[in-house]
Amino acid sequence: MVASREFLKSLKACLRVEILHLEQIKDLLNDLDLLPEIEAGFRAYSEGKVVVPPVGEMILERGEVHIKYGHVKGDSFYVIKVASGFYNNSELGLPSGNGLMLLFNQHSGLTECILLDEGYLTDVRTAVAGAIAAKHLAPSVVRRIGILGAGIQGRMQLLWLKEVLACRDALVCGLDEEELRSYQKDMEAEGFKIETTLDPSQLAANCELIVTTTPSKTPLLDAADIKKGTHITAMGSDTPEKQELDPEIIQKADLVIADSISQCMERGEIFRAIKAGKLEKARVKELGQLIAGTTSGRVSQDQITVADLTGVAVQDIKIAEAIYRAHQARKS
Repeated sequence: MVASREFLKSLKACLRVEILHLEQIKDLLNDLDLLPEIEAGFRAYSEGKVVVPPVGEMILERGEVHIKYGHVKGDSFYVIKVASGFYNNSELGLPSGNGLMLLFNQHSGLTECILLDEGYLTDVRTAVAGAIAAKHLAPSVVRRIGILGAGIQGRMQLLWLKEVLACRDALVCGLDEEELRSYQKDMEAEGFKIETTLDPSQLAANCELIVTTTPSKTPLLDAADIKKGTHITAMGSDTPEKQELDPEIIQKADLVIADSISQCMERGEIFRAIKAGKLEKARVKELGQLIAGTTSGRVSQDQITVADLTGVAVQDIKIAEAIYRAHQARKS
């Protein structure tokens, strides 16, 4: 009888699920160095060590929902992430993004942790990927950063670029003057010099590094405007319907990098360029290969380079695991 009680007590302990809320998650992030974590994830992905099924998604009348999931072979956990974007939520006084991550034990299938991050970790891991792309592809001298899109991701991309670039001068393109004033106020408080524009072509004319962060369904940057030596990180186009770049930009680029070749064959700027007959799949290399050194990066300051970041589940896996381990470390 005593043994049975002990077994039940042990079973209940196993079934106890940790639940982390947004403020806890933000606090735990202070303990983490995410760049090497996410870099290691991209490298493992390109080495075939990560299982990532195709993205699940629902395109709704007012928004979209993405389900990304997978595991690193031999790790302790697998992760399922649900993230949504409802881009008219500002009319309701609500944030456009939301979501959560579920962390499961890879050996038993038990739920270990529910991360109620409200989509924040998706924003963070996306911004970290942008910094990684710039680290490996940006020209050695960046005098001005161009940010296309003045929303949350437009802010976070610039903040994370601090980790890899000395440049603090940015030109930001947004939807209207009110949005841009808000962006300028927030980011100047973070130590940046911010100028604003409503014309995307101004980014191409004045910036060596451009990051696109919008949900646009029509190209915002034209190939004729892109000058030699420019690096573009395109991360807004993560469905087959979205597009921020003229496909001829991809054709013109000396180096085209995908976060996931298989995923970028179905969505994002690479998908659009191939569909338009402006790119052959053989030209595309993966970010993990660049990190590992198995493919060459920028070899000249005059090269045009493009990184197409559609968001890969390995980013969610690595950031969720890192948060959970930081939480466990604090408890011990």
